[in-house]
Amino acid sequence: MIVTFWGHEFKVNLIIGCLGGFIIAIISSMFGFGGGPFMVPLMTVGLGLPMYVVVGSSLLAIFFNTLMGTMRHYQFGNFDLTLFLIMFPAAILGGFIAPQIAKRVSPLVVKRVAVAGLLILALNLLGVY
Repeated sequence: MIVTFWGHEFKVNLIIGCLGGFIIAIISSMFGFGGGPFMVPLMTVGLGLPMYVVVGSSLLAIFFNTLMGTMRHYQFGNFDLTLFLIMFPAAILGGFIAPQIAKRVSPLVVKRVAVAGLLILALNLLGVY
């Protein structure tokens, strides 16, 4: 499949995208997070998309999975409405602003920032940080 974004064309392998997205949805639903830390590497490495496309696309790709996970956690009583109301508009705004920033800086810098964020997340989940 060929994807056109801001006048640039990218060839995307739908089989890798669908299979990877399915596996990520299963894993992120099991552990109760949105899946973004896994969707970004899938889209950049697996699908070969540039970071300025992936930033907003990852939010859309995980939206429905996150919505379902949120509904299930709400049913189990693990839901903070105040935190949700703060984070939701910020995520939408970030989806509009981040691609503009990412397109203006070096892809290497964007990848390094993403790696630093993933490292901090991993250390936090492991209880180190």
